[in-house]
Amino acid sequence: MSGSSVTATTCLTITRHAAQQAAVAAIEEAERLGVSVNVAVVDRSGVLIAFLRMPDASLHSIDVAMDKAYTAASFRFPTSQWGEVLAGFSEPVQRGIVLRPRLVVFGGGVPIEADGQVIGAIGVSGASEDEDERCARAGWRAVVDA
Repeated sequence: MSGSSVTATTCLTITRHAAQQAAVAAIEEAERLGVSVNVAVVDRSGVLIAFLRMPDASLHSIDVAMDKAYTAASFRFPTSQWGEVLAGFSEPVQRGIVLRPRLVVFGGGVPIEADGQVIGAIGVSGASEDEDERCARAGWRAVVDA
């Protein structure tokens, strides 16, 4: 990741410019797929720093996109991996984790890392789980390949 996308302070953070690049790249992927989505990019604390809504994207999925980004930043892995992670726990533990406020356990949320640290995350919602995931990864690539 280039210095233009990451600012070195006491901790690495995702810049406004990098967040915008991620959101635009996710929207461009959605356009290629022919779907309408909402895209949220958060910093490492889960604070929203970029958001784009495509015309005709589901209003309900605005909050879901933000929650996917928050979940990916909080737990440091793509939200599509939750099934694998939860499989190793008892049913009561699984239920407790899934009921955690703002936790989303389906694809479309991807953490953004630099130098082994999570600096933010991107969440996409509004299409199928696979399409949301593809759009989120396109946004992720726009940041890490910059």
